[in-house]
Amino acid sequence: MMNSNMNMDFKIKLPIPKDIKSAYPLDAGLEKIVEGRNREIRDVFEGKSDRFVLVIGPCSADNEDSVMDYITRLQKMQEKVREKLILIPRIYTNKPRTTGDGYKGMLHQPNPNEKPDMLKGIIAIRSLHMRALRETGFTCADEMLYPENYRYLNDILGYVAVGARSVENQQHRLTASGIDIPVGMKNPTSGDISVMMNSITAAQHCHTFIYRGWEVSTHGNPCAHAILRGYVNKHGQSLPNYHYEDLLNLWEAYAKSGLANPSVVVDVNHANSGKQPLEQIRISKEILHSMRHNADIAKMVKGLMIESYIVDGAQKIGECIYGKSITDPCLGWEKTERLIYDIASLL
Repeated sequence: MMNSNMNMDFKIKLPIPKDIKSAYPLDAGLEKIVEGRNREIRDVFEGKSDRFVLVIGPCSADNEDSVMDYITRLQKMQEKVREKLILIPRIYTNKPRTTGDGYKGMLHQPNPNEKPDMLKGIIAIRSLHMRALRETGFTCADEMLYPENYRYLNDILGYVAVGARSVENQQHRLTASGIDIPVGMKNPTSGDISVMMNSITAAQHCHTFIYRGWEVSTHGNPCAHAILRGYVNKHGQSLPNYHYEDLLNLWEAYAKSGLANPSVVVDVNHANSGKQPLEQIRISKEILHSMRHNADIAKMVKGLMIESYIVDGAQKIGECIYGKSITDPCLGWEKTERLIYDIASLL
């Protein structure tokens, strides 16, 4: 169908979230798992638990079978490190693209080698998150790239991230204020910490706004928090913000802000590693070292965000190497397993 008043083709009217949830519902048993699991995660960000969070997994959820293989491996690890760590698998089903080109995630293309199909994509992402919950008991993390799509998954997620390119956007901030699980607000690509702090303030406050054609009011999200992911300077060079001084600076910014539950998750990839995934091992250990030397930093740092998959590195779409990222390069499984054990032993 063509709308002659716009340079845009309208293809099909997509089902609303309520209809998708009715077609792919959670039963009472799964709802109970979600409730218990998410209470454990919230307790960390509310300071009621001293367990450490690892938001960990592939850069993008590109293949259901390999993603589930990875998450099943994580489940076995979770049993061994339960006293110290809460593992939150990354099932990132929509991906921001710097230029707009490239693979935009499972929401757009359930099969990366086929054309976009948004209806199939909505079904695929809900099915994958449900499968992870059903088979492993994990509520997982996803990025809120499109705020209006959040409710397709809001009953099943354990953690939400707002990306560096989205964090200044009003709709992302206000939608985050209506979410009842922890939402991490990344520093923008410029590295301006005040932008991130403003976004956390907005997410923790109450708002009235238009959402999916409704006037809605939100109650504020006390578990909205910072994610440090490094930044890019005016010359396009990646620079880190995970060092001791950066963490201390963030603690001081929190102290001045009066925000609830001062918390940060440090993303050890992206600009913090210069997209060199093996550096995530060293960076993770440096952050834990900073925590040992400063009680305020130890209290504030709630976890790490790590990009890992089954095979080290990345591949181009069409190469079909099982368990290897088709977006940013990731840490392979053997190194990931060793890193998880090392983090647990250092806490």
